[in-house]
Amino acid sequence: MTVPTPIHFWYDFGSNYSYLSVMRIEATAAKRGVPVVWRPFLLGPIFQAFGWDNSPFVLQKEKGAYVWNDMAREGKKYGLPFRRPSTFPRTAVQASRVALLGADAGWGGEYSRRIMLLNFALDQDIGSDTLVFAVLQDMGLPAQELMAAARADEVKARLRDQVAEAHRLGVFGAPTFFVGSEMFWGNDRLDDAIRFAAAAAAPAAS
Repeated sequence: MTVPTPIHFWYDFGSNYSYLSVMRIEATAAKRGVPVVWRPFLLGPIFQAFGWDNSPFVLQKEKGAYVWNDMAREGKKYGLPFRRPSTFPRTAVQASRVALLGADAGWGGEYSRRIMLLNFALDQDIGSDTLVFAVLQDMGLPAQELMAAARADEVKARLRDQVAEAHRLGVFGAPTFFVGSEMFWGNDRLDDAIRFAAAAAAPAAS
């Protein structure tokens, strides 16, 4: 008997390629028996550390034009709805704090998929507390309690610590996957990361 090796999944709700991975990772990993550790964070501070004041897809016009065409192709490839957001990238601080709570409680995957669909399929403002509240209500969760918890200093600090940890690990974009110390970057490396995790399963202690 072996112990599954988890895959740590770093994602940002404003990241278009994170959308593709958020929507696929749980089901894909389950087929190989690989646990997913959800690691929501904010890319903005990472980019600021590089001296950028925006996404490289905005700063470089040619790259941006390519990316939106690529997203349309990738959406069709994976059978995912996609609409280019009218605001990009969207900052979703409260949504990310709530995602930390969801990662602890086991509903982070479903919650993250719903937030991503609102941003990249329905072009909704995921920075809106009202929208996050509605998502929690629709999931049958105690929305008022969770929204208040996400505003607590402890959770605010946890998100800052999450960003600092991403920076320490060398994360430079999203999505990023870690299997132990092995890093994989980009939605197109999701399957590789899962295969690596499946192959790295360790024998269980007797």
